[in-house]
Amino acid sequence: MKKIFASLPIAQRSVGKLSKFIPISLLVVLSISCLKIKPLAHRELSPPECRVKKWDIPVSLTAEKQKAVLLQRTPVTCCQSDASCLDEALYGEIADKQFKIQNEKFPNEVPDKQELLTAIARSLQYLQTANAVAAYQNYPVAGINRDRVIKSLQRFREILLKTNSARELHTAIEREFIYYQSVGKDNKGNVLFTAYYEPLYAASRVPTLEYRYPVYRLPPDFDSWSKPHPTRLELEGADGLQGAKGKLRGLELFWLRDRLEPYLVQIEGSARLQLTDGTQTTIGYAGNTAYNYKSIGRELVDDGKLPLKGITMPIILEFFQKHPQELNTYIPRDRSFVFFQENHGEPAQGSINVPLTAERSIATDKSLMPPGALALIRASIPFVNPTGKMAERIVSRYVLDQDTGGAIKGAGRVDYFLGTGKIAGDRAGITVSNGQLFYLLLK
Repeated sequence: MKKIFASLPIAQRSVGKLSKFIPISLLVVLSISCLKIKPLAHRELSPPECRVKKWDIPVSLTAEKQKAVLLQRTPVTCCQSDASCLDEALYGEIADKQFKIQNEKFPNEVPDKQELLTAIARSLQYLQTANAVAAYQNYPVAGINRDRVIKSLQRFREILLKTNSARELHTAIEREFIYYQSVGKDNKGNVLFTAYYEPLYAASRVPTLEYRYPVYRLPPDFDSWSKPHPTRLELEGADGLQGAKGKLRGLELFWLRDRLEPYLVQIEGSARLQLTDGTQTTIGYAGNTAYNYKSIGRELVDDGKLPLKGITMPIILEFFQKHPQELNTYIPRDRSFVFFQENHGEPAQGSINVPLTAERSIATDKSLMPPGALALIRASIPFVNPTGKMAERIVSRYVLDQDTGGAIKGAGRVDYFLGTGKIAGDRAGITVSNGQLFYLLLK
């Protein structure tokens, strides 16, 4: 599911074959432009190397901040009292037993070593392609090249297979790898984290009284469409039902039940569909019109329909559930439009054309960050606790950089893939925090 959008409230990204990207999720964009995000809580620990500020770009690198987006630095010391420094989910350790990550398929499981190994294998597969050779040919950060990324992944995999605890793994990484930290959005290392997911919706291959709202395949003559392209309003009408009267006639791919669902699929860039005949299939990004995404969440705030403070995707969705007539006003304000292809059950793919792995794939600005590379993220992520409620926890995760999105721009943005279905969507809809991003390469 290449991610074309991000999944927080409604920004836009690019999913499916996300090689061409679009905006990120509603909330994502909204959050970026509107919310004043609190930094990760500072808890003064002793000695100094165990204080939260250790995650910031070292002052000694100040002179370099103006020149690069990734700065080589010493590994972050992992103190006994700072569990957020460790990727405990790999081994199912104490922290993740308290807040188990819920998943429709395996409700009592946490991401484990095998999930990360799978993501590593997919990145190594990509790194052998001509696209990877081209991507790294002129990579702007000195010392980072395709060969080094490959060797780093191979060595990390060896260490991962041999270690039996998060602390043991961290110690080995500290000994053998160099950290390249993103300068973030403020040149201090602060990165805005949002999340995205693959929605699951009921759908039909034919229109019915219940299934009326289409998603569309890419027009075969799309490359010859004149620019500026038609807007969303011109293509599908205010109510989303007028496509058959114009350029979209005959391009209907599937029909969904709710006016908002096709739009949310466009935001996320892919979806899994439960069809009326009992089978499932998937759709992914195939192309888009050349317009920048406009956040309908931002529009609701600007119109005074919702308060800026505390706005999240669930709040936006609740507004439209109470005022469905407003959908025909606000959805057309986003002029961008996304086309899809049927992927016949294949998992969501990222922009490097490999399947995404829940909790182990991220999206970044691929004009700046190394595609397919191993990274370490640290951010506040929501989990479903034993009572069924959402609880946030600061965690570290080893991830692979396998995607991008139209709203993921600059060194200060990361979108975290949370998987498929409602729970993943609920978590993604409220994920927005400042954290840190490091790429790990062998010394």
